[in-house]
Amino acid sequence: MSEQQQPTAVRVEIRRIDPELPVPRYAHPGDAGADLATAVDVVIEPGQRVVVPTGIALGLPDGYAGFVHPRSGLAARSGLTIVNTPGTLDSGYRGEIRICLLNTDRHTPIELHRGDLVAQLIVQRVEQVVFVAVDELPDTVRGSGGYGSTGGVQAWSAASGQVRPPASLEGTDKGERS
Repeated sequence: MSEQQQPTAVRVEIRRIDPELPVPRYAHPGDAGADLATAVDVVIEPGQRVVVPTGIALGLPDGYAGFVHPRSGLAARSGLTIVNTPGTLDSGYRGEIRICLLNTDRHTPIELHRGDLVAQLIVQRVEQVVFVAVDELPDTVRGSGGYGSTGGVQAWSAASGQVRPPASLEGTDKGERS
């Protein structure tokens, strides 16, 4: 997209349940995710889940949904993730956004403070579909291959003649990314 063309902004109404907390915001121009903050102080013990409020509710327009994703820096540094990633906000939901956080670290608690940025919200257009029951589905190259059916990086390397994973994957478990 050229500098002259700006994407059309979708208007999303927000109710500030806790007016002292920041509204969702994009850290950089062009970011897909707007940062969400926790409304409470909390310590999440290793392996523990906790639901935190954000102090905001949204009025997403029909045809759109919000998806709450983990923040990559928190995930990498402390093991903080979101249990139901992504959390889905339907356009008809008007309650407070709450996030189910999980500390995946085995030893270290995670301490969060009111106002800390803990997740990111991505708003996307979504389609309503009509489900039609059929006796058979059309054939595809993939077919019914699901979990693990592509063989991962090791299979790709073998098929391409590479003896080991690309340098970008070295040091990961079995050459596979999680």
